[in-house]
Amino acid sequence: MRIAICPGSFDPVTLGHIDIIRRASKLFDKVIVAVLLNMDKKTWFTIGERTDLLKKATADIPNVEIAGFEGLLVDFAKQKKACAIVKGLRAVSDFEYEFQMALTNSKLDANLETVFLTTSSENMYLSSSIVKQVGLLGGNVQPFVPECVHDEIVSRIRQRSKLK
Repeated sequence: MRIAICPGSFDPVTLGHIDIIRRASKLFDKVIVAVLLNMDKKTWFTIGERTDLLKKATADIPNVEIAGFEGLLVDFAKQKKACAIVKGLRAVSDFEYEFQMALTNSKLDANLETVFLTTSSENMYLSSSIVKQVGLLGGNVQPFVPECVHDEIVSRIRQRSKLK
């Protein structure tokens, strides 16, 4: 079985994330979406909330599993018996960082490949940060997030905007 890890913060999940996950699910027998616990990032959603949002947003993709993790990605990949890491690229600026990470991961585990999927043109500009910024400024985030989790994301944006 060819297993891939699709890691990220997913704070919150966007249609761009779902596009990459869906496309990866066609290339691999199983895709494990690994929700990163990164102490350096100030997330709006807990790891449990992000995991739940992703489970709802990927419920129609049978070979996708959602899991939280912390620590080294290569260790998580070994634990899950994955052969590849799948990363989405929006622009050249994404590539430089992701290429550096791919080389580092390859040095730590020569058997783990990194596969880059370029984003669909309609999602090139899209990021979780953009979703949060648009929402905080009173804009409509509906075109950017999965419909099944829209209300939960909007609710969190409203909570955050009250804190400012």
